[in-house]
Amino acid sequence: MNSMNKCVFCEIINGNIKARKLYETEYSIAILDAFPLKDGHSLIISKSHKPKIQDLSYIENRDIFDALHLLTEKIEKSMNCNSSLVGVHNGMNAGQEIPHFHIHIIPIAESNEKISIHSLFAKRDTQGSDLDEQWRKISKEIQRS
Repeated sequence: MNSMNKCVFCEIINGNIKARKLYETEYSIAILDAFPLKDGHSLIISKSHKPKIQDLSYIENRDIFDALHLLTEKIEKSMNCNSSLVGVHNGMNAGQEIPHFHIHIIPIAESNEKISIHSLFAKRDTQGSDLDEQWRKISKEIQRS
């Protein structure tokens, strides 16, 4: 990467950009989001510069999701919430703004507006035959593993 295209998450991991670190493991770091959507909005960031979940090794994935398991409860408790939105933009077409794998933890209080994932997308009129074809394609790809 040239100096104009440095990854902000790599810069945080390397200590070149200050961040409010919450937690760190061998493979991940958790920080408060610098541009939070809600109080307590946090990020768990892979320490390796890889854009998508499937680019990470199994050990990196396990580490990050173990951190997610631990931190979600701690963040909810500290923000006096009993729910949170956990989100991953897995690739640029999914809305990923920084091409470096990370997970959002956004605490949701009872008084906050409740947002269903279905409200984020336009409703589609999907036929059973369409679902059958999608099921066949995905199942076939899984069986190749």
